[in-house]
Amino acid sequence: MNENAIKKVALFPGSFDPFTIGHESLITRGLKFVDEIVIAIGVNESKKTMFSLDERMAMIHRLYKNEPRVCVMSYDSTTVDFAQKVGAGFILRGVRNAADFEYEKNIADVNRQLAGIETFLLFTLPEHMYVSSSIVRELLHYGKDISQFVPKGTGLY
Repeated sequence: MNENAIKKVALFPGSFDPFTIGHESLITRGLKFVDEIVIAIGVNESKKTMFSLDERMAMIHRLYKNEPRVCVMSYDSTTVDFAQKVGAGFILRGVRNAADFEYEKNIADVNRQLAGIETFLLFTLPEHMYVSSSIVRELLHYGKDISQFVPKGTGLY
């Protein structure tokens, strides 16, 4: 990249409890459009998680340790404030269904109004439509094999 060019950075926010193959797919596909993706783990003290913030950060960091275009950070502010703090001009989000689309569109409209930050939505690949962190947490709770739902490099299995 030309050193005078402006780097295109996208923020990929979420709780990632845990990080799934759907998330991994969005990162891989998103890197086709931007120079760097910041995976931003939101901290919400009122939300109970299965994995601690440190565990979630470590899982994702292990997965992307050899990918210099991806970094992992945490934040406890609004998403747009954090995006501005890290120099992200875009927010990356995934959409599995119509309900996701309506939800993400409303948030994207607010973020654009508040901070002028655009959101780009990538539709989930058909083979990942049913994969969600909440389903993976439930499978883990009951001791089921989750290997087909989480990336190999996370260390979850």
